[in-house]
Amino acid sequence: MANQYYYYKSKTIRYNKNLNQLKFIKFTSDYKLKYLIMSDNNTKIKETPVVILAGGLGSRIADVKKRIPKCLVEIGGKPIIYHIIRYFEFYGFKNFIICTGFKSKEVNKYFQKTKKSKVFDNLKIQTVFTGLNSNTGLRIKKIESYINNIFFLTYCDGLTNLNLKKLFDSFLEDKKIGIMTAVNPQSRFGIISIRGKKNIYNFNEKSFIKNLWVNAGFYIFNKKLFDFLPKENSIFESQVLPKIAKKKLLVSYKHNGFWKCMDTIKDKNELNDIWFDSKPTPWKKW
Repeated sequence: MANQYYYYKSKTIRYNKNLNQLKFIKFTSDYKLKYLIMSDNNTKIKETPVVILAGGLGSRIADVKKRIPKCLVEIGGKPIIYHIIRYFEFYGFKNFIICTGFKSKEVNKYFQKTKKSKVFDNLKIQTVFTGLNSNTGLRIKKIESYINNIFFLTYCDGLTNLNLKKLFDSFLEDKKIGIMTAVNPQSRFGIISIRGKKNIYNFNEKSFIKNLWVNAGFYIFNKKLFDFLPKENSIFESQVLPKIAKKKLLVSYKHNGFWKCMDTIKDKNELNDIWFDSKPTPWKKW
């Protein structure tokens, strides 16, 4: 890339003799600076660990007696966590920390199997048992020693076509403790419009609610987050994030593309339908 940059610069001098020299110097300096920033950000992405919370019970996703860890529920014949890791890998992330809990041995077995078969070749994947009954806040607190600086945080049940590179760049520009991806939720029910007291004039079947934003579960934080995490069994979303937001240290990143969370069997079936019927599949980048 650097060779191409200097080649481009010499060609511009040769064929644009009337170009104002000062403007040219400013342009090439800005271009080079942008290139250096992009290169530095790409290096940071490779060094940034991705923490995936995968220890919950997943009680709504399957029959209790036959329940498997939520992260191992299959979409398109592969565990959903496979899709998530592959998606992050596409954007250059190489280091993954899986926070386990419920049926952690099954999660460990899955990653031992993938290591032998080299499914995730060239990736560093660690599973860390973070407690059977831990809430999300405590799970994150328990991996503090694995974090040196910036880290990505997400759950094991969300799929998206979010541009992770743009999210990462936005986080670095904002210089806050954290950034949270926000999306417009899709109504689970058909929405009707009523004029006056009772006259129905429009039906909108399960549309996106444009004036409402919800937490999509894709975050980036720096290590200062751990100062806000108590040693007690806290709920990250309702007890920790509001404290950070009140101090104006948390910003949002609005995503208008595809996003879906697998909370129920219905969600699982819909994601499978998308995988098999939608071409291209929104989150399949690999």
